[in-house]
Amino acid sequence: MTRAGDGHESPHDRRSDDPGPADTGPADTGPADTGPADTGPLGDRRPDASARDAEPAETEPDPRFTLANERTFLAWSRTALALVAAGLGIVQLLPPFPGVPAGRHVVGVPLIVLGAVMAVAAYVDMMRNQRALRRNQPLPRSVLPRLLAATIGGVATVAAVVVLLSATS
Repeated sequence: MTRAGDGHESPHDRRSDDPGPADTGPADTGPADTGPADTGPLGDRRPDASARDAEPAETEPDPRFTLANERTFLAWSRTALALVAAGLGIVQLLPPFPGVPAGRHVVGVPLIVLGAVMAVAAYVDMMRNQRALRRNQPLPRSVLPRLLAATIGGVATVAAVVVLLSATS
């Protein structure tokens, strides 16, 4: 049985502040030699290093990471679906606010739009994460938590204003 940090875990298991043996970087060997080593076995020219290094090498990540990435995508998709359902419920089923005729739409439509945006953003995040996993790079930061928090905070504020306006009418 291995313990965390003993060097036997996958590169994706390591914390970003814990450089492992694979993260030490290449040794500086000086300028590249452009002599006979750059020709193939038949004397043909090999592509130069800049052409070979243009796209990072991709490898298949541990299936557990891919499955976790997909589960995260599905969780964000469920959240997006719940927001769309809540917005539709508010617009269609909530009784009108007295004195604020557009109150249901002001509260419900942003939730529907947020649900649509979150569904697309969740897919984009999943693909960015999968690309980073395949390239053995750090995972990019997700915009989804900030987007969700800001929009729900804004919708809650608008809902409070609508309720207060309807109470004074």
